[in-house]
Amino acid sequence: MSRRLELVCPAGTPASLRAAVDAGGDVVYLGFRDETNARNFPGLNFSRKELEEGLDYAHAAGAHVYVAINTFPEAGNLAPWHRAVDDAARLGADALILADIGLASYAAEHHPDTRRHLSVQASASNPRAISFYREAFGISRVVLPRVLTVPEIKRLHDEIDVETEVFVFGGLCVMAEGRCALSSYATGGSPNINGVCSPASHIRYVEHGDQMLSMLGKFAINAFSPGEKAGYPTLCKGRFVAGGRTSYLFEEPTSLNAAELLPDLIDAGVTALKIEGRQRGRAYVAQVVSELRRAVDAAARGDVSEADLSALAEGQARTTGAYRKTWR
Repeated sequence: MSRRLELVCPAGTPASLRAAVDAGGDVVYLGFRDETNARNFPGLNFSRKELEEGLDYAHAAGAHVYVAINTFPEAGNLAPWHRAVDDAARLGADALILADIGLASYAAEHHPDTRRHLSVQASASNPRAISFYREAFGISRVVLPRVLTVPEIKRLHDEIDVETEVFVFGGLCVMAEGRCALSSYATGGSPNINGVCSPASHIRYVEHGDQMLSMLGKFAINAFSPGEKAGYPTLCKGRFVAGGRTSYLFEEPTSLNAAELLPDLIDAGVTALKIEGRQRGRAYVAQVVSELRRAVDAAARGDVSEADLSALAEGQARTTGAYRKTWR
């Protein structure tokens, strides 16, 4: 029998948390309802009371809860981030997901018994960087950026003494995570400080002749023909004209689905699989977690089970992303 991977599932609401746990998630990750987490959108995230109730629900089912405090504190205004760390630890979160060095230091000093994980927002992808976080701040797990091949992950494991968590399904990010300034440029709101990428408050859909334009701030991100489904406008997935040709310059609207690579990821030494999607509804969460639960359990038995997630993939298209760099 092979090793069983931990399935880490998104929850933007208490209903999604319950759906993830009921569908067989080992872990649910979430954030507080403020700028301390990188999915700071209206209608999402948790109050302190909701986290307390969510912890009780998850723990009763044998699942864990990780709290993402993964934005970078604003200069001169550390209190919201310190309060988030203090409250998550006080309520009994099973781990804190941190990106900022100062916040990692604060958590290590004030809550040494609470597990600390390094967020993908820290963009740590080499042995020296990861070992620094372990030695300086007691980081026990790193969420790896979505830029490494499976062989690269395996080589990385030979040089570090830290658990690794990798993304298995959901939206991709072509930027160096934690370093993207595209949305900030267009809206003035930073994904890395304010927790907002392409915030809904800056999005408009405008008729232009027989086309529908999707706007982010003052920028046209895409133009849709009659009958074409209009997607959510994010700059990295915009369709632009360059060199006389219209195309997706940065990234096509497609979803990561690495379920077929589970045996390879087990062999590479990966500890946990992360599902992206805290902004998604509970029905989406329930279906994705159920399908991947079957795939993970099959991989633990040494079998391969395809996760049928095509209907939930962005653009109804899928990719294994950088895990297999087929463009090389």
